[in-house]
Formats: sequence, structure tokens, C-alpha cells
Amino acid sequence: MKTKLYLFSLFIWLTTEASAQTRGISSLIVYNAKIHTLDNNNTITEAMAVANGKIISTGKSADILKFKTKNTIIIDAKGKVIVPGLFDSHMHIIRGGRFFNTELRWDGVRSLKSALAMLKEQAQRTPEGQWVRVIGGWNAFQFEEKRLPTLEEINNATGNTPAFVLHLYGHAYLNKAGIKALKMDINTPNPNGGLIEKDIHGNPTGMLVAEPNAFILYSTLSKLPELNPEEKINSTKLFMAEMNRLGVTAIMDAGGGFQNFPEDYGVTSKLCESSELTIRMPYYLFAQKANSELNDYTKWISSVEIGDGCNGPSDGTAEFAKMPKTEYHVQGGGENLVMSAGDFENFDQPRPDLSPVMESQLAPVLSLLVKNRWPFRIHATYNESISRFLNVIEDINRKTPLNGLLWFFDHAETVSTENLQRIKALNGGIAIQHRMAYQGEAFVKRYGKIAAANTVPLKKIMEMGIKVGMGTDGTRVASYNPWVGLYWLTTGKTLGGLKYMADENIADRTTALKLFTQGSAQLISLEKDRGILKKNYLADFIILSDDYFTTAEDNILNIESKLTVVNGKVVYADNDFRLFAAPQPKAMPEWSPINYYGGYQKN
Repeated sequence: MKTKLYLFSLFIWLTTEASAQTRGISSLIVYNAKIHTLDNNNTITEAMAVANGKIISTGKSADILKFKTKNTIIIDAKGKVIVPGLFDSHMHIIRGGRFFNTELRWDGVRSLKSALAMLKEQAQRTPEGQWVRVIGGWNAFQFEEKRLPTLEEINNATGNTPAFVLHLYGHAYLNKAGIKALKMDINTPNPNGGLIEKDIHGNPTGMLVAEPNAFILYSTLSKLPELNPEEKINSTKLFMAEMNRLGVTAIMDAGGGFQNFPEDYGVTSKLCESSELTIRMPYYLFAQKANSELNDYTKWISSVEIGDGCNGPSDGTAEFAKMPKTEYHVQGGGENLVMSAGDFENFDQPRPDLSPVMESQLAPVLSLLVKNRWPFRIHATYNESISRFLNVIEDINRKTPLNGLLWFFDHAETVSTENLQRIKALNGGIAIQHRMAYQGEAFVKRYGKIAAANTVPLKKIMEMGIKVGMGTDGTRVASYNPWVGLYWLTTGKTLGGLKYMADENIADRTTALKLFTQGSAQLISLEKDRGILKKNYLADFIILSDDYFTTAEDNILNIESKLTVVNGKVVYADNDFRLFAAPQPKAMPEWSPINYYGGYQKN
């Protein structure tokens, strides 16, 4: 019955869109709402009409309902708050989608006891030849026990099923079955930049430590079995649906380790070609192999144009060509440009010093990108790294002026005022994430409360007029849930409840939301048609489960979308609005943790 109702709604939507193309009428109207437009006046209105993927009018419900025809889809928002769809400026959705169905998510779980019970249940249903895996998005302080699991607890929970449990990019746990499956023993050497912990007899304990970088974690993950092509498509669809459920309508994909182009982009490319993407997805190309980065970018620049991608199938009409599409295209290079520039954050360990050869390797790659007008982004946790990166960028700018080329730093937790001035002078930007919501306690322990209070220095960034957008860095470090980021921005607290941030760096709720909408769009000069709910702007918006602007601060963590619209089309709806969206398919394979727990845990 649900499928028939959805197909009927889809038929009406397609018919209405075709009619709207020729007659300019509304294909979708949402009324009886509290719409926060996020315009310069922070206007709040009641209704909006949509056609051809764009908003054609906003105003009083009675006035907007005059746009309806017999084919217009009418949605009563039941007095709920509507805001623009969220734009995550830094996430790994392409990689995350390929593996989502394999992962047991501890994101949002509030007790270690519950987390271990989930691990035990999943280990029992995971078939031979597969692994049970928990891949980031959690920390010890979110648990009421305020501690990490032990190897003994993980082994007791998982038994003979191989298990890999990743904690941030600091360390990972392998159970005994996992050690056996990977054939680790007394003779297994430490990889470059990583530590395989050994007991007094020299045998691996199962603890893998990122010391000083995360290569050991990346490389071990790459050895785990992958889904088959059909399962990867299903997995990516469900991960996009999970992001839509959380109110996300656009994501800048920042590449990732062991994510090869173009091979590992095949799933999202196919979904774009079949018009099944439900997230706008500009993506960056991430160099994969040390000492071959210049070759990678030379090859990509010769074969790919910025903006190249897929806009879905055309019906051959001029009207179709004018309709806004769900973006899926190459946006530039990064976040990794050369391996020697990686300064992975692991606040349980001392700050790593970048290689002395970093400048000599980064300069030719950046020169190539600038000369070919390729936008770029650079992973940079520490101010010391940023200083050295800026030296290279400034030198290149003197020889080949950036001249408005889009570029920004990712993370920049400890950036100094002096370096902010240098970034501003080069018209750069900063993409910040809520990593400190997961690592604030470790940062305070290592660097002190005074240093933490200015991490990140949001007030200074905004006062200087530097472009800044918000993101999550999901899925392996912090959670992909953007409401954790909005909680962090507006309270200055970690998930464990530690208020570490100076009051001056805490944002009001409207400002924080604008960082997650207009701010992210501004990083790549897309702010002129999105992030505000007004005439001629993209119809990307969400109906919220709670009033973000007035609810208690802890309730922000539980907000999700009740209905999500991308490009004027409903892509997700909860039970209250179920007639307007397709029911979600089951996860493949059947034993997938998503079929039993879903993604982010609300309780």
C-alpha cells in the first residue's frame, strides 16, 4: 500500500514538474509552517511555493495557496519549523556510502554497556568471512561510564567473529579473531608511522596506535572485505537517506585515504546518471600515494575539468536544460595534496612535526593546481603546519597570483591571529568541523584550558571577514550528524558535557545555522542561489522535529528532519509525512547492522 501511494505521489510530482516548466505554476507548496528564511533580516514566514527546483514565492499561507492547481503537491507543515537544508562542507560521503551497510555505528550511544551489547549481537549474526566493525563517530566521554572499552571486553563480545573497532584517528582495537584473520604475529613489523602494540612475549595485543599518523588505521581498514557492487549501491542510497533524515541536502566530499579516482566513484556516478542522488555532492580529488602526488594531479588535470560530473539524464527539452540539477562534479584538489603535509590530529599524542621535505613536495603540486586554476583545500590541524603551508602558498602567489582562485584550509583548530591575517590576505577560507566535540577533553589534558578556549577562534575568524563554513568530518573521526556540530557551536561543549570554549567563540543559533548553510556554500562561491529560503533560490529545505531556535540546548542533539526537500523534490519523510516519499529499502546484505540499529542512535 505504501509503495502504491508513493508511486501515485511520484506520478503527480513528475506531471506537475512538466506542467510547471511550460506554465510557471507551483509544483509544490508547503504551508502552515514557521519558515526561518535566514535572509539578512532573519525573516520568518508561513508558506512557500516551488517550481522547477526553485522557490517562486514565500509569504502568508492564504496567499501562497493561490499558486496551487489540481496537480500541485500540498504539504501541511503542521506548524513545524522549516529551515534551509544543511550543507556539510567537509565529509566523506562517497567512501562512507560504500561501507555504510557494513558498519555498526556507536554514534549517539550513551552507555558503553549498550555499545558492547550491540557489538555482541552483531557479532553473532555476522556470517563467516565477514567482520563486525565499528568505524568511528564516538568517544569515551559520550558514554555514562566515561571510559573506553577494553580489549578483553571486545574479545568477550565478539568471540570468533573478526572485529575492528576504530576510536577517532587515535587507535583501533582488533579482537583475537581479527589478528588471526590478518595473519599478524610476533614477526609482523610496525608499518611506517604506526604502532602494533605487543605484549611482553612480542605477540600483538590487538591495539593499533596512530603514532604519529593514521596510516596504520587506514591501511588495516583497507584489508577488510568490501560489499559487492549491488550492495554498494544499496549502501550508498541508505547513507544518503540517513543524511537526508538528519537534514543534510549538500555535502562537499573531501576525498579520503584509499579512495581512488575514478574507480571508487563509480557507485555515486551511476546513481547520478540514474537521477537517484538525493544529496548535492561536489567532490575533491585526494592524492593517494606518497611521492606520486604530482603524477596524480597531472593526470587528473589532463583528463578532468572542474565542474565535470553528471547532471542526470536529459529529456532533450530546452526547459529541462534550464532546470537546476543535483550537483555531482569535481570541485578541485585535496584535502590531501601530498602525504608529507599530513598532520593528523591525535591529541592523545604530541603534535607531529611535518617532514623536512614537505615544502619541496607541496610546492610543485600547488603550482600545478594554481596554474591550471584548480581550486584546492588543505588538511591542517595545527598552527605550526598552517605557517609552513602559507609560506608555500605565498611564494607561489608571488610567481603565479591566485587572483581569486577558491581555496581553504580544513580544520585549523589552533590557527593563530597572525596566520588568519595571512589567510585573509590570500582570500582563503576555513572549513571547520565539530572534532573538538569528540576530542576536547584530550586537548585540554594535553594543551591546557586556556589554549582550548580559543579552539577554534571563531570570533576572530568572523570579525576578520574570512570565509568560513561548517562541516562534520564524518564518518571515521567525528560523527556525520550535523546537529552535534550545531550543539557544539552554540554551547561550546563537548559531547561529554565539558564546556571548554570561551564565551566569545560560542555562536548564537542563527549564526551557527548560517555557517552550516550559507557559510559552506560561500567557500565555493555558491551562496548566490542557496542557503536562504526566498524567491529564485534553490528549493532545498527541511521540516524540523523540534524548534531549533527555542528548544533546550541538550535537545539540539536529538533534532532530525521530518521531511527533506532537495531540488524541489521530497527525498525523505518520516511517518508523519510518509505519503510524500518512497519507503526505504532494507539494507543489503540481510545481516547488515543497519537493518537492526539504523545509523545515528537517538537513545
